[in-house]
Amino acid sequence: MPTDHFAHDPRTNLERMQAGDLYIADDPEIARRQQRAVRLAARYQAAFAEDAGAARPLLEELLGSLGEQAEVRPPLYVDYGSNITIGARTFVNYNLTALDVAAITVGADCQIGPNVQLLTPTHPLEPQPRRDKLEAARPITIGDNVWLGGGVIVLPGVTIGDDSVIGAGSVVTRDVPAGVVAVGSPARPVRTL
Repeated sequence: MPTDHFAHDPRTNLERMQAGDLYIADDPEIARRQQRAVRLAARYQAAFAEDAGAARPLLEELLGSLGEQAEVRPPLYVDYGSNITIGARTFVNYNLTALDVAAITVGADCQIGPNVQLLTPTHPLEPQPRRDKLEAARPITIGDNVWLGGGVIVLPGVTIGDDSVIGAGSVVTRDVPAGVVAVGSPARPVRTL
């Protein structure tokens, strides 16, 4: 018999998810919000192919906040979109995967290379809770004027400080201070800027 992990918790799975607690993604409202994101991302990609400027309102509808002169090249893959904030004048290259179960905040004047992954979801390490489909998420914060090279992966709960550079292909597993170059897997600062 499956364990009822939430026997004494009256909240919906959506409410648990939004609070950053463990939840199971079987809430109909979660599914509705995910489908909305898939639909808007597909419409944005199709519209961008015809007229990038005319496509911007679709991107603004998809994302929580989009700064002035920020540019996002499709395709863009998100869980919800509404939990993503992108600052002014930030450039996001092709094929960003931004799993925004928790907030993803990207500062102003950033450069996000192609094939970057910003991953807020987490899963239990213990086998049974993972088998029971429990999950959670932790926010990602990227400061102003950060450059994420192509193929960078940023894991849940990470903050990257202003003016830092993350080398292509790096996996960022913990916070990176402001004003450094960090490279590798796991990414480690190798130079101060």
